[in-house]
Amino acid sequence: METRSAKVVDLFCGAGGLTYGLELAGLHVVEGVDIDPACQYPYEANTHARYVQKNARDYQADELRRAWGDAEYRVLVGCAPCQPFSTYTQGPRATYKTKWVLLNKFADLVVETEPDIVSMENVTPLERTPTFRKFVRRLRQNGYHVSHSILDCRQYGAPQMRRRLVLLASRLGPISVIDPTHPAPEDWTTVKDAISALPPIDAGAVDASDPLHKSSRLSEINLRRIRASNPGGTWKDWPEDLVAKCHRKETGKTYPGVYGRMEWEKPSPTITGQSFGFGNGRFGHPEQDRALSLREAAILQTFPTNYLFVQPNETPSMKTVGRMIGNAVPPILGKTIGLSVAQHLAAFGK
Repeated sequence: METRSAKVVDLFCGAGGLTYGLELAGLHVVEGVDIDPACQYPYEANTHARYVQKNARDYQADELRRAWGDAEYRVLVGCAPCQPFSTYTQGPRATYKTKWVLLNKFADLVVETEPDIVSMENVTPLERTPTFRKFVRRLRQNGYHVSHSILDCRQYGAPQMRRRLVLLASRLGPISVIDPTHPAPEDWTTVKDAISALPPIDAGAVDASDPLHKSSRLSEINLRRIRASNPGGTWKDWPEDLVAKCHRKETGKTYPGVYGRMEWEKPSPTITGQSFGFGNGRFGHPEQDRALSLREAAILQTFPTNYLFVQPNETPSMKTVGRMIGNAVPPILGKTIGLSVAQHLAAFGK
């Protein structure tokens, strides 16, 4: 399906996961906007859209109108930074209040430019906040049909446990997300389906044919820990001498999901910007004594195996590339949103 009459701008586009998925659905993305200079190369190398490096707070309505040009249908999508609302946020959330402004900025652009269709993807706790309720109210007050729901990405083919809030809004008529393509657990894509074909590598090593198939080094004690770990198990399975002091305390016993191996026959845990670290979650490889490689994390996020994150001959930074992968909208979710928009245009468009 190809919908060339619609032009899309992707706000907070990152390394291009959402744009890439929208393009797979046949939508024409013309521009992506993000503040991170590291995202420009992967965005432009893997998609057909141009990259605008700019703080979204400084992106103006006139720029958005120029990007759409004479499009028959104008679409605005985005994923405002989610740290204020994420379940992974530790400590006082007040420290992130400046980023709540970005969600309001997104709403301001919608009101000022009146796109035909709007989509926003974000973390699930946002749905319960006054900030989100205000966002929805503003859209409805300005003539939009709005729907929002929590999607389980496993039900759309992602090989990871990832639940996300997806909002769709349209001035044309009622709009909603397409039905799940993988509705039942027996339909879900597993870790084995996704990454078992990649060549084995050691901790701290890199595959000669793919610089992104690179894993972090492990200290001697962490090597001992991962060797004592079972797929799906926790650090509670280890001998006492391997358990970290912080976990021996009563307060540390509520964190069983760190220092664990994934399971071949299940989807992975949620991929984060720290998923290359063995101690950052259940990110241990199911059978190799190491954490996920960057390429494995990207594949579990549903990026294709040849997605480019760094320029040729550039050494990938675990921290920088890991952040881009973990912060991305999974392309398969982007495709789901894109197909929902295309289906809507086919039903309500002229």
